[in-house]
Amino acid sequence: MTAGSQKILIVEDDPGVQSQMKWALSDFEIAIADDRNSAIAQARRFDPNVVILDLGMPPDEAGATEGLAVLEAILAISPRTKIIVASGHSGREAAVKSVQLGAYDFCAKPVDIEILKMIIDRACHVQALEADALTATRDKTSEPFEGVLAASPQMLKVCRGVERVASADVSVLFTGESGTGKEVLAKALHRASPRANNPFVAINCAAIPENLLESELFGHEKGAFTGAVKQTIGKIEQATTGTLFLDEIGDMPLPLQAKLLRFLQERKIERIGGRKTIEVDVRIVSATNMDLEAAIQNGGFREDLFYRLNEIAFEIPPLRERDGDALLLAKFNLEKLSGLYNKKIKEFSTLAKRGIELYDWPGNVRELENKMKRAVVLSDGKTITAEDLELELDDSEDVNFPTLRQVREKAEFDVVNRALAVTDNNVSQAAKLLGVSRPTLYELLKTLGVKV
Repeated sequence: MTAGSQKILIVEDDPGVQSQMKWALSDFEIAIADDRNSAIAQARRFDPNVVILDLGMPPDEAGATEGLAVLEAILAISPRTKIIVASGHSGREAAVKSVQLGAYDFCAKPVDIEILKMIIDRACHVQALEADALTATRDKTSEPFEGVLAASPQMLKVCRGVERVASADVSVLFTGESGTGKEVLAKALHRASPRANNPFVAINCAAIPENLLESELFGHEKGAFTGAVKQTIGKIEQATTGTLFLDEIGDMPLPLQAKLLRFLQERKIERIGGRKTIEVDVRIVSATNMDLEAAIQNGGFREDLFYRLNEIAFEIPPLRERDGDALLLAKFNLEKLSGLYNKKIKEFSTLAKRGIELYDWPGNVRELENKMKRAVVLSDGKTITAEDLELELDDSEDVNFPTLRQVREKAEFDVVNRALAVTDNNVSQAAKLLGVSRPTLYELLKTLGVKV
């Protein structure tokens, strides 16, 4: 980065020192603050790379309490900001304390500009190295939510929830319609958890006949039943130290539900035909498209098992309720499938885009993937049409899609009202919270039609 691209916030109450530093550091983009409130407001609004902070701030010019409070407040807002503390010889102890609190370095007062410039250059260099290292670490780290493609608030809320509970060793239940991506999210939960390097074992409780499901889960010993010619390890044991994903858990037979409940209570199993008790450390994640509470009322699912599996629950919204996700997924699939089938298809027709947005997608993501595969394989042009996707749509139909201006105005309206509510309609305090000047906020209130 060049000096001109770096932002420096000078927090200093002496106008003479302010002018001196502003002139000496004219190669940088400079902002000035002279007390705690203005410093915090500038840190929000200006987003500086470096802060030069005088510890002796009013009303405690002779001490350091106010300066240290400013230091902690700025680091809370922007932890990667480098703060250089300016301190007199008598305040050396406070300067050392400031470094312990997170300051990058300190410079003795009266400030030697050349030394200060050297410290600033080093701070900017360290900050750039940290940013590069963070980027490299992210590139090397497996993305937990790989395969989860979403931009809608509905799905992002679910993803944030999954990320938060990943580190807690609790049972998680995903519910939602078929094809919404419950197994994809279960895998994401596993990859984001401390068990990420251990097995992820999935079993579909609806796809295996009832007389075989117990053996699949718990395993069996040689000779346990006709055809048991060798010892077989069950899915639960295979998932030891990792995650066991029980898909379509609502279809599990009642007798097996009782055995699964006992395992969840004791964390011990016995293979079929065996007498040895085996302790198993495994996290249980389950999924169903069934209304389990209704199944409990109908006697089709055990209530005690439901509460064991439902320590944390996530309802996955259907694709028709995910604003904008259908088109996002369609574009992703177009790029992936065009490469896979060696096609030169680049885009969707306008009518196809409208159709993707308007269609209800009863089969959810799975249906969209299937329609996209068929369209790409059969298409002989460079554009996917509504006909290729088998979507019937009239040219007069349109998507009720908000403009960027409408979205921006709604966001501004919401956040301004929230700031006013938090500050009891104090416009000055609300402006500081929002990182704008009071005249700017008054003008925004007028534009948005917000009355205080």
